[in-house]
Amino acid sequence: MADMLAIDEETLQDIINIETGLLYPLKGFMNYQDYVSVVNHYTLADGQVFTIPVTLDIPEDAVVKPGQTVQLSFQGRHVADIEVEDSYHITDEELEKVFCTLDMGHPGVKKEKNRHARRVGGKTSLVDRTLLDDALQPKDTRQIFAAKGWKTIAGFQTRNPIHKAHEHLQRIALDVCDGLFINPIIGWKKKGDFTQEAVIAAYEKMVQEFYPEKSVYMAGLKTQMRYAGPREAVFHAIIRRNLGCTHFIIGRDHAGVGGFYGAYDAHKLARGLAEKYDLGIQLLLLHEPYYCRKCGMVVTEQSCSHYTTDRIEISGTIIRRYINQGTIPDEIMLRKEIFEAILGCGQIFIE
Repeated sequence: MADMLAIDEETLQDIINIETGLLYPLKGFMNYQDYVSVVNHYTLADGQVFTIPVTLDIPEDAVVKPGQTVQLSFQGRHVADIEVEDSYHITDEELEKVFCTLDMGHPGVKKEKNRHARRVGGKTSLVDRTLLDDALQPKDTRQIFAAKGWKTIAGFQTRNPIHKAHEHLQRIALDVCDGLFINPIIGWKKKGDFTQEAVIAAYEKMVQEFYPEKSVYMAGLKTQMRYAGPREAVFHAIIRRNLGCTHFIIGRDHAGVGGFYGAYDAHKLARGLAEKYDLGIQLLLLHEPYYCRKCGMVVTEQSCSHYTTDRIEISGTIIRRYINQGTIPDEIMLRKEIFEAILGCGQIFIE
């Protein structure tokens, strides 16, 4: 048994999500063969689609060899083990393939560059089973969907409170599927993003006052945002497939940040992979909703000819800007009831 290695909260959450099957088909942290295949081909070495590297970083001087079982600790407590298969180093060239940039202004790049370049692959096992007590688990969500009688379930990923654009996408999904699974990220997000309390409060108000309760289920997803744009869009679809969804919504600039990705790059990658592989989930590739002054409603460029003349953009970024400036967002962007729910939750933004 090698010396115990300390891990951070995001790494521990990856282990939990591997254990529950949330990150299926992963059984542990990626070895070099799987890592290189994901970076270069969007699949694991065995050909199964997986688009985001999930790796364990360790210090350069850590004594870790293939065949060893290494104990992993969090805050001084032994929480998991890894059966070491190999050790390798990641490169800037590989990081650029994942994030499409090496700009340290990209939060995913910055976070990854601040980790150790040395990585260890191998099967993981959770030692502290109490960590599963409040974990979102596929076995539970599948039972819930079955109990509701849902045959088709649309998953919706978000890191923002609900605004009118996202409401438009969700109502499309509710017309297509038996149920809508609202599954907001409650793990690590960048500074300035909405807190999980603000996101949950907004959605609880939406379900309480506007959506039919029988058609909607909400639960938080504890995992870190990578802000990897197109790759992360497909990664999010894989997670929702594992949770029991039959459909997944991918909108404009899904999991994007700061203009690093094209508006529909996520659609392009998702469509290409879906044509080549069976993803096990149907992708709803939906266009950007916006408010049209001439049409007087929320529309998309698929249903409105005034995109260049009468469009008012709706996004979490714009709503954050309104609130930061002490201004009330217009109701064409955000319902008054939702805004009040956000204000009443305490801390609104991540500091």
